[in-house]
Amino acid sequence: MSIKNRLAWIAALMTTLFSTSAFAQSGAASNNFDAEAMAALGAGLAIGLAVLGGALGQGRAAASAVEGVSRNPGAGNRIQALMILGLALIESLVLFALIIAFMLQGKVLAG
Repeated sequence: MSIKNRLAWIAALMTTLFSTSAFAQSGAASNNFDAEAMAALGAGLAIGLAVLGGALGQGRAAASAVEGVSRNPGAGNRIQALMILGLALIESLVLFALIIAFMLQGKVLAG
């Protein structure tokens, strides 16, 4: 292991071990604002990650379908039907994440 890698590992270890005291809180108990902030963060992350995963999944599914049709044009109808079914299932997961994000956002606004 080179000296540069050792220094990088030591810096990462020191940052991990000794930075926790900088984020330490006082003895005050948690309040509703913390829960609302976490619900808002969860809503944003839920829809963001769902859209990212859905878009990547749909792109790969479409690319594979086009590649399959280009290799065997006679199976185009079967491949298209299966691709549309797969895309619908992927999109349903994104819609479920959207519903969960709206429910979390409602919890923030109602609280």
